[in-house]
Amino acid sequence: MTRSAYDTDLDRNPANHQPLTPLPFLERAAAVFPNHTAIVHGPLRRSYAEFYARARRLASALAKHGIGKNDTVAAMLPNTPAMLECHYGVPMAGAVLNTLNTRLDAAIIAFSLDHGDAKVLITDREFSKTITEALALCKAKPLVIDYDDPVYDGPGERLGTIEYEDFVASGDPGFDWQMPGDEWDAIALNYTSGTTGDPKGVVYHHRGANLLATSNVITGHLGRHPVYLWTLPMFHCNGWCFPWTISIVAGTHVCLRQVRAKAMYDALADHGVTHLCGAPIVMSTLLNAPAGERREFPQTVSFFTAAAPPPEAVLAGMKQAGFEVTHLYGLTECYGPAVVNEWNDDWDALPPAEQAARKARQGVRYPALEGLDVLDPETMQPVPNDGQTLGEVMMRGNVVMKGYLRNPKSTGAAFAGGWFHTGDLGVRYPDGYIQLKDRSKDIIISGGENISSIEVEDALYKHQAVQAAAVVARPDEKWGETPCAFVELKPGKAATEAELIAWCKEHLASFKCPRTVIFTEIPKTSTGKIQKFRLREMARAL
Repeated sequence: MTRSAYDTDLDRNPANHQPLTPLPFLERAAAVFPNHTAIVHGPLRRSYAEFYARARRLASALAKHGIGKNDTVAAMLPNTPAMLECHYGVPMAGAVLNTLNTRLDAAIIAFSLDHGDAKVLITDREFSKTITEALALCKAKPLVIDYDDPVYDGPGERLGTIEYEDFVASGDPGFDWQMPGDEWDAIALNYTSGTTGDPKGVVYHHRGANLLATSNVITGHLGRHPVYLWTLPMFHCNGWCFPWTISIVAGTHVCLRQVRAKAMYDALADHGVTHLCGAPIVMSTLLNAPAGERREFPQTVSFFTAAAPPPEAVLAGMKQAGFEVTHLYGLTECYGPAVVNEWNDDWDALPPAEQAARKARQGVRYPALEGLDVLDPETMQPVPNDGQTLGEVMMRGNVVMKGYLRNPKSTGAAFAGGWFHTGDLGVRYPDGYIQLKDRSKDIIISGGENISSIEVEDALYKHQAVQAAAVVARPDEKWGETPCAFVELKPGKAATEAELIAWCKEHLASFKCPRTVIFTEIPKTSTGKIQKFRLREMARAL
């Protein structure tokens, strides 16, 4: 076969081919806008030149301690400048960043440190109690670096051998960091919430991080120099890749350790915040703030939300308060949001209830997601676009994970048939928009956190008075959803709602515990299988 001229003497070389990675975003921002404010944190103001120099110092200090390609650096940090620096400095050293969920208990943190084989742990003083317990439980012996945030004045102690600022100061601001050898190299490790058994380690690559970060600019209509408020935890899918996104457009990161109404309104008014992301609980916090905590602000603020679709009343309230809400959908396995509810201007003329129904749809694929469909998982054929026929939502493209770390069985199952199986059931409408209808794994999304119904049920079953337990999501205006437990007691045994909730708090992270306990006979099929659809109906009717 004759070789085409287009395939002859036109090979890849360093001049025309470089691996995709988000790391040069910061380098460019520092070169073009060195004096522009990159980070705001309390009284701190840090320019892009300073941000870039500190990221290089961090990379250099890690390299001096022998940290290099494919070494895991874990971070137990809130939304602080240190967490932003980790998103650049760690991969600049060739290492992989594992952001730990600060809300989880010591046992799961210990599992993550061991499973990811953490070589370094950067931890905020606020979480010293949990980390002390986790380090006692795990086999890994990472270098522990304490972050003593000047903004934080609460309890907690230093655990490590060096403080973060001293560690960074030991590095070289001119460190000659290297691009990844391959864009398929790992950049981050994120653990799922452990909906079935132990959490899974989701591995991101440089290419995917670059593409989703860039897509955020497009879907979010960010423009130049946006001001982004950190209400979404950066430990969630690397903050949906926004630590890298904001550098593309030389925006300003406004850090927030805790999501509180007054702090958010102050940021909106004082810093001119233009964009933020968060679960429905963040919207509720803003809307239900007492008058004394509210501030007026002149700008319209773009708010991106995921998880449970916001109720019509919340959407209306947000619009009245000066926010434009966009509904997103994604999973840890696709770098955060990969589906967006692109608003059609024609829908502006619809009645509010119909607009809310459109807003509730998860939407269409991100520019960086090559494929999004609702398929029959048995035949792998698309379901009809009738808005009624259920199928499994599936994705394919460059913003889907490399796979699950040390878990080839789960990786193979997730990618069966050449598609990523989300496990979510949904429908597709005639206009191509998808909408979730159920979660095949019975995940409850409360305040943006995934909660396994099975995990909560296991805790309840350990109580000596519980004969049977089933947990489903109960709609909640503030949290989106909360766990609702249906319980059958053993003959002759007694227990109260408060007692069982307190029991769960002894065995689970507090956000996973039921907010409601109903004592009743649990509906079952003839074969003894619990009918959760009936329980969901009962929970919605409460």
